[in-house]
Amino acid sequence: MKKQYFIPISFLWLVLVSCNNKKLTEVVEVPLPSKEEKMLIGSPEDVKAEDGTFKMAALPYGYEALAPNIDALTMELHYSKHYLTYTNNLNKAITGTELDQLPIEDVLKKLDVSNADLRNNAGGYYNHGLFWDNMIGGKTAGKPSDTLALAINRDFGSFAGFKSQFEDAASKQFGSGWAWLVTDKTGKLQVTSTANQDNPLMSNAVIKGTPILALDVWEHAYYLNYQYKRKKYIDAFFNVINWKKVGERYEEAIKN
Repeated sequence: MKKQYFIPISFLWLVLVSCNNKKLTEVVEVPLPSKEEKMLIGSPEDVKAEDGTFKMAALPYGYEALAPNIDALTMELHYSKHYLTYTNNLNKAITGTELDQLPIEDVLKKLDVSNADLRNNAGGYYNHGLFWDNMIGGKTAGKPSDTLALAINRDFGSFAGFKSQFEDAASKQFGSGWAWLVTDKTGKLQVTSTANQDNPLMSNAVIKGTPILALDVWEHAYYLNYQYKRKKYIDAFFNVINWKKVGERYEEAIKN
């Protein structure tokens, strides 16, 4: 079922891709009226991946729940197009291989990073699943608590110190990529970033660890709402972080 939303849009980028060779064939800037446009937004429950080992993580909120920090149209395109494609492509890439029945974390640790198709799609699947789970709609306290709060103060000096490092990593990641908060094998928290769909579980990671917080800084994650102003998007992300979930991930990571 589709819902109507009034979304201010000044332009929209359309990317036409050849399905046969997966090469970019044309990029077109389509001008749209600057007034509010009536958009039909679907439901995440209507999005289904093709049959395969890995299923799409259910979005724990509606597309509109994170607005105005992340708009409904961006969420719909991101979840129902980008994430769906990574899921389908991952399942195709592992079919008939020794990775077929492994948890996604083990797939990421074991995969051959020279296999670009598997690397990109396995990373895209895992990274987005964590990203969706990181966020929550409505008003939040805005800061971590309990064990995670103590660990952040221990390893970064303060929440402000962590936030500054995380925002810096996200801002300085050149081109497409991700910013991460991870816990390493000693239980220490570290901030890092990776290019494209790489992540800290892969063998090529500069800083390895268990991801507990992820921010997508690919342009498709923010461009409709923020255009080139990545810093504003990063600031807005801190308004929707689900610190309860991040804390649970930290607790689980330090147990293992």
